[in-house]
Amino acid sequence: MAANTAPIFSLLGDIEWGLSGITAANTAKDGTGTVLNVFTADATNGGFVQRIRFRSAGTNVATVARVFINNGLTNATAANNILWDEITLAATTLSEVSALAVYELPLNYALPPGYKLNVTIGTAVAAGYFVTVIGGKY
Repeated sequence: MAANTAPIFSLLGDIEWGLSGITAANTAKDGTGTVLNVFTADATNGGFVQRIRFRSAGTNVATVARVFINNGLTNATAANNILWDEITLAATTLSEVSALAVYELPLNYALPPGYKLNVTIGTAVAAGYFVTVIGGKY
């Protein structure tokens, strides 16, 4: 018997973000330690993630942001996480006359029910980064 041959679309748009932004360094490359959860797929039907956006909250040193897919269980167990992608975030200086750069990673994939996206940064920063995910729930 054939699998589902009809395309699926999100039932509802879903915009999620880390509650407080991220400032603390986490150098673990396995998704363990302190992470910022920025998206959780619907517990029954899963979800779709289109993109993730990083916006500086002010003056920061350069760092790298790492995005992990978590299977919905504790991120303290390395086997529950996979490093999906990373992006360099340049140093920023707060200004009242020019915009700070925004960084985006395209994702464009479905997440199984209960799966999560977690984010870490490689070096501690002063002002922090706001992290937002644009997606949908099935």
